[in-house]
Amino acid sequence: MRHLPVMTRHAAASAALAAALCAGGAAPASAQSRPYAPSMSCSEVAALVRAKGAVLLSTSPTTFDRYVSAANYCSVGEVLKNQWIATRDNPQCFIGYTCFVPSRDNWVP
Repeated sequence: MRHLPVMTRHAAASAALAAALCAGGAAPASAQSRPYAPSMSCSEVAALVRAKGAVLLSTSPTTFDRYVSAANYCSVGEVLKNQWIATRDNPQCFIGYTCFVPSRDNWVP
């Protein structure tokens, strides 16, 4: 009779994780939904951006952008650009900022 090696605890955990991921344990990014700003109040959207720091928001059925609450959510070399979007109760609601790469031709503080 032949004896098979015993799987270590670490190897067993790794195998279980791999099996779970292969079985569909992780949803594809396209299946995740974004908050839809036009259906939310101005204060709800602004509070969401402040609470999360950085968030992807749908601004229409076909458009979205990443909004941030502070410069530390931007990459090196990017600056903040004020952003106003339409919400349920305000057509020009200030919700925070987008990260913007300034250049000689498009610098807008």
